[in-house]
Amino acid sequence: MSTSKERKLTRFLNLHTPGTVCLASRLEEIGISRDLQKRYRRSGWLESVGKGAFKRPAEDVSWQGGLYALQSQAKLPIHAGAMTALTLQGLAHYARTGSATLDLFSPPKTILPAWFKNHDWKHRIRHVRTSMLTTSLGFTDHRETTFGIRISAPERAMLECLYLSPDEMDLVECFHVMEGLANLRPKLVQELLQACSSVKSKRLFLYLAEKANHQWRPLIDTAHIDVGEGHRRLVRDGTYVAKYQLTVPDSLAAL
Repeated sequence: MSTSKERKLTRFLNLHTPGTVCLASRLEEIGISRDLQKRYRRSGWLESVGKGAFKRPAEDVSWQGGLYALQSQAKLPIHAGAMTALTLQGLAHYARTGSATLDLFSPPKTILPAWFKNHDWKHRIRHVRTSMLTTSLGFTDHRETTFGIRISAPERAMLECLYLSPDEMDLVECFHVMEGLANLRPKLVQELLQACSSVKSKRLFLYLAEKANHQWRPLIDTAHIDVGEGHRRLVRDGTYVAKYQLTVPDSLAAL
């Protein structure tokens, strides 16, 4: 290998964050051309994760390392949310299915790259494209060993779970998760509920928080939250909750 190529490879090794994916575009930024990337791959210095994405050979890269590349290199507005975010923060103790699905949220027009979508992350990917909430409110930085990723804070993650219910998230499961959220920040909850465009999610959030009898619930000023008008039937046959104009599963109402 020429001295120039050795220097470029050394620079990559020095700049690379262990446990993460490195995109072809990032390699080009540090002077490693597409042709040189192919040579490094053939020589065993790079291993393909998919088209335009690489990792260090023999390095174990999880979905978190892939999401890191989407956020920090591709600059895509994608984050881990709903049950995935709650699980990472140790708040999904009652979840039955959260670990099997990777919940990623983004604005409506965001495209998940093929390399990420097609790679075997040992999780089913559920990419939810929605404008239900602003992309600037309700996030936290989750630290892995050598890097961090942007995920939903508990307050936002709970709203995202309810956005997925009842078709993709069981409402009884959502309530059990809500029961464990005794330390939500009322100011952030207020801001999120006022910013959220999903009437169903807002009504369910308020209903479940009241049902869980959390101390922060009375601190939420519902007068400034638009909960829409009219009945929302979440199941064909169920229990009608007049205060929130919701028809919910009998199994939830009975809890």
